[in-house]
Amino acid sequence: MTTGWNPHPPQAGHPEAEHLPELDVPPPARQRRWTVLLRFLLLLPQFIVTAVLGIAAFFVTVVGWFAALFTGRLPAGVAGFLGGYLAYETRVTASATLLVDHYPPFSFDGRDHPARIELRPGELNRLAVLFRIVLMIPAAIVTSLLQYGLGAVCWVFWLITLVLGRMPVPVFGAVAAVVRFRMRYQAYVMMLTSAYPKRLFGDGPPAGPPLTPAPAAVPSATRPLLLGTPAKALVVLLIVLGVLGAAASQTVQLRQDRWGPEDDRGAATASIRTR
Repeated sequence: MTTGWNPHPPQAGHPEAEHLPELDVPPPARQRRWTVLLRFLLLLPQFIVTAVLGIAAFFVTVVGWFAALFTGRLPAGVAGFLGGYLAYETRVTASATLLVDHYPPFSFDGRDHPARIELRPGELNRLAVLFRIVLMIPAAIVTSLLQYGLGAVCWVFWLITLVLGRMPVPVFGAVAAVVRFRMRYQAYVMMLTSAYPKRLFGDGPPAGPPLTPAPAAVPSATRPLLLGTPAKALVVLLIVLGVLGAAASQTVQLRQDRWGPEDDRGAATASIRTR
């Protein structure tokens, strides 16, 4: 189901296999410059809604974890809420990162929005559910580094898109790869899939018979996601910038922890001496 998410395993194709969540985004097209200029201002209400829903999703995930630990599957109501939230949050992210020039609706059902996800949850391994927090650490680190890196250069991508009126193909590919990996990580954390997030650098040739997606009004540029060398280089750059940003943040924090109290005492002593 490319319009949203599917709470049950598919009846055809490969029902017993793990299915990576899919992201469908149309190819980069011309965008209205005024919406690019005011994109974050226009999305402020969406950010507030997703933040509130994110808090609710955290507690629902905890409930789902206990249920999946005993039954090996998310309850339908839990999967419905978390799948709807992830689809909604991904649409907001796609708009914020300039992948699409369509304002996301305030709804879990975004059938008319060009950015869509496909989830096909199945049976969950109870042992993997039990140790989910430990297992997700490597993917969490990669996701954090990508977000650090994208945050450092997003203004450059924004300026390029504002000037050209469209996002260049290499930039689009790199940003789509980050958004898709982040979505897959969130789906894994929320136990909407048993498949570990992967394929950050795009998709290769299919290993088996491909699954036929539902017909779409516009073609998908991310299924499969084929990245050229410039786009892959940009993804590597984002990771490097994320590592540098995280290291710089830790260095500043350590210096503050080490020198802050002594500086305060020194300033207080100097203040007393000058009286």
